[in-house]
Amino acid sequence: MHYWLVKSEPFKYSWEQFVRDGRTFWDGVRNYQARNNLREMKVGDQVLFYHSNEGLQVVGIAKVVKEAYQDPTTDDANWVVVDLEPVKALPKPVTLATMKADDKLANLSLVRQGRLSVCAVTAAEFKHILKLGGTK
Repeated sequence: MHYWLVKSEPFKYSWEQFVRDGRTFWDGVRNYQARNNLREMKVGDQVLFYHSNEGLQVVGIAKVVKEAYQDPTTDDANWVVVDLEPVKALPKPVTLATMKADDKLANLSLVRQGRLSVCAVTAAEFKHILKLGGTK
C-alpha cells in the first residue's frame, strides 16, 4: 500500500462536499509530476485530503477506489484521474504550520513542494499526521 496527499481549495471542492458526494474522480491535475503520481495510485491506497489556500490543513482520509483513467474533463490524453472515496474526517485537522514545525515531517512533499497538488507521503509521515490529527 502507498500513501498520498491531494489538495483542494475548499471553496471549489471541500471535504464536506466530498463526504456528501460519497465518491469523486480527482480531476483538473495539469502538472506532470502530480499526473505521474495519479498514475501510480492503486486501489486501496490511502490519501490525505488537504484544504489548500483556505484552512491550510489536512482534514480527512480518503482511499483510492479506481486507478488512473482518461480525465473526462479534457480530450487531451496526457491527463488522468483516479476515483476516491472518503474514509473519515480527522478529529483535529492538522495545519500546515504544525507540519512545518514538526521535525518528523521535514521531508514531507507538501512542505518541500508546496504547489504540487498530488504528492506521495511515506508510511511514517502518514501515520504521524494521523496521530497529530487524533486518529490511528
